Amino acid sequence: MAVKNTAKVIIGGKIITLGGYESEEYFQKVASYINKKMDELSAMPGYSRQPMETKHTLISLNITDDYFKAKKQAEVFEQDLQQKDQEMYDLKHELISLRMQIEEAQKHEQEALEQKSLLEGKNKELEKQIDELLK
Repeated sequence: MAVKNTAKVIIGGKIITLGGYESEEYFQKVASYINKKMDELSAMPGYSRQPMETKHTLISLNITDDYFKAKKQAEVFEQDLQQKDQEMYDLKHELISLRMQIEEAQKHEQEALEQKSLLEGKNKELEKQIDELLK
C-alpha cells in the first residue's frame, strides 16, 4: 500500500502543507508551477488591480487551459504511437512474407541447380554415346 506523504511548499508567498501519495519533489514541482503561473499573470497589465477572487479565477483558467492543451497533445501522441505501432506491425508482417519468398526462391534455385547438374550428367552420357557411335 502506498504511503501518504506531506510537504510544506510556498505558493504565492505563503507556506502551505500539501498531502497525498506523491513524493515531496512532486509537491514542490506543483507549487513551482502554480507560482510560475501567478508570476506570468502578475506581469500582465491590470492584473494587480483585480479583486483576489478574479485573480484566483484567472489562475484557475490558465492552469485549466494548460491542462486541456497538454491532454490534447497527449491524445495526438497516443494516436501517433498507435499509428506507428500499426506501421511497425505491417512492416514486420511484410518482412516475414519477404523472408518466406526468399526461402522459397532459394529452394527453387537449389532444385534448379540440382536439375541442371542432373541434365549436365545426362548430357555428358549422351555425348559419350554419340562419340562411341561415330567411331
